[in-house]
Amino acid sequence: MNSRTSFALLAILTAVGTLTISSAYAVDLPPACVGCAQDEAKASAKKSLMDAIPISVWTDKTEYNHNEIITVTGQVANIASGYPVTVTVVSPLNSIVTVNQITVAADKSFETTLNTASAMWKHDGTYTIKVNYGSVEKSNSVQVELTGGIATSIQTTPSKCSTNEITADGQCIPFTISGGVVKSATINTNDKSIVINIDAKEDGKLTVTPSKKVQDGIFMVLVDGEQWDDVEIDGNKVTIMFLAGAEKIEIIGTFVIPEFGTITAMILAVAIISIIAVSAKSRLSIMPRY
Repeated sequence: MNSRTSFALLAILTAVGTLTISSAYAVDLPPACVGCAQDEAKASAKKSLMDAIPISVWTDKTEYNHNEIITVTGQVANIASGYPVTVTVVSPLNSIVTVNQITVAADKSFETTLNTASAMWKHDGTYTIKVNYGSVEKSNSVQVELTGGIATSIQTTPSKCSTNEITADGQCIPFTISGGVVKSATINTNDKSIVINIDAKEDGKLTVTPSKKVQDGIFMVLVDGEQWDDVEIDGNKVTIMFLAGAEKIEIIGTFVIPEFGTITAMILAVAIISIIAVSAKSRLSIMPRY
């Protein structure tokens, strides 16, 4: 593998790493410095470097309203030439608010600002600001509170569904069934599908009618992992003829909540820009000098 390919792969991994909202960002690192005064922040950064912490991060305050600027500052232990710090902000609803890349200065510091006036910041609650510098091991995060906006509410549908509806991750989906019973249902955001677990005592029929806010563009049904032909799809009304013993029915569409198409496109753009920048730097580094 040549150096150009290695740099490009590393750039992809760096960008893709920002997609993962998981505990990987807390890789045995101490809490970041939140709301520190500048002197305290510098002391925290120096201590982090002495303790061999790859990257430190802090904010100028701990609490903001929805029309303020958040100043994010940090320090890296060692400069990796050509690689920026990737900043990812995650909302109280666990969705990505913004992704940005910052150049590290010669003194190993970095700084950026975040404008909370954007519609993406409209909910009150705890926002997590995550920083990544080329690998999962070089990651850290800090949290801030936003107040004075829209109260955070994870649940957007009634907590109780009617007798002819089944609950799938908080969503009420109308259904009828004969020849068996519906045991449970979940929403698979990766496959844009609704997965329904049934107990089929005999051959029967299941009709499901999710609202277009829950799922849309239905085009395929799987029964126990196999594509099923004995199906009628009429818009969002799906009728499946199943056999005795069937256990899992998966209804696949082009959309299922929650979907973050805009954010995904933005992160993809960041990945492409990173690849172009690193590839260009690699080409320059191997050009002969006269």
